[in-house]
This record gives sequence, structure tokens and C-alpha cells, in this order.
Amino acid sequence: MATLTTQVVPLTGLAIAFVNAAGGGDQCATGDGVTLLVRNDDSTSTTVTLATPEQIDGDLAVADRAVTVAANTTSAIPMTSRYLDRATGLASITYSKTTSLQVACIRR
Repeated sequence: MATLTTQVVPLTGLAIAFVNAAGGGDQCATGDGVTLLVRNDDSTSTTVTLATPEQIDGDLAVADRAVTVAANTTSAIPMTSRYLDRATGLASITYSKTTSLQVACIRR
């Protein structure tokens, strides 16, 4: 898994630097104001899965979040602390395919 660098967006704006989505998945920061941008330049949709390591009552797993990103679109996914893996301090992200898929992690 590759770790995405969190780009801080200043009041003056920022040219977002996208990187290719890693075949084995990526990791990124979570928390208030953190957003994962997913740019799908392929002709078919892709599914982005955010691991949810949280448990309720100590043994009931919370389902992972699956987000469909349509063909030729860019989607913004809030990276709430719900996706925080306490062991790594990051969120784990996987993709149904990575063809023509780029990602960026930003924080305002």
C-alpha cells in the first residue's frame, strides 16, 4: 500500500497533485477537513472501498464503506475518523480497478 501525502489547501487555493491509485490500495490521513479525491478517467465506473476497523460493543464489526465513482468523473469522499486504523494511524483504501484512476488526499 502506498501512503498518500496530505495536501493542505491554503486560502489562496491549490493546484491539486493527483497520483496513480496503487494496485494494492492506498492509505491516507483521516479527520476533520480531510477529503479523498478520486478521478476516474476510465470509460467504466470503479468502486472505492474504505476499510472501517471500528467495532460496536467490542465485537460487532462496522461494514466497510463502498463508494462508486462513475466513469469520467471526479468524486470527493470525506475521510472521517470512522476510517482510522489505530494501529497505523491511517485509513486503508482499495479499488475495484486502477485503470485510469488517480487519487489525492487534501485537507482544508
